[in-house]
Amino acid sequence: QVQLVESGGGLVQPGGSLRLSCAASGSIFSIRAMGWYRQAPGKQRELVATITTGGLPNYADSVKGRFTISTDNAKNTVYLQMNSLKPEDTAVYYCNIGIQRYTADTWHEYWGQGTQVTVSS
Repeated sequence: QVQLVESGGGLVQPGGSLRLSCAASGSIFSIRAMGWYRQAPGKQRELVATITTGGLPNYADSVKGRFTISTDNAKNTVYLQMNSLKPEDTAVYYCNIGIQRYTADTWHEYWGQGTQVTVSS
């Protein structure tokens, strides 16, 4: 089985920083594009950032210049460095990774359990 474990969320003041981590473990043969999503109370889940296995990132306009997505492929881990945090960044953040469990497997999409990020003074 495959598990995605998130960490790094918490309470931070406006202008502060947090780094989220998402580590995949279990039967992993190959990984494709990874990403971070967030969902605020009463709102739909939205894409925050994605990154290809080749390291090409893409960001939502609302976080460009403030957030950085990166990976450690050897550890099957994706990170989200969040700087200059704003109250509107408050949400539950979820990681998403496409995983092939073995050579002949199809691609499967896995989600982390979610980690709360609260930006408040």
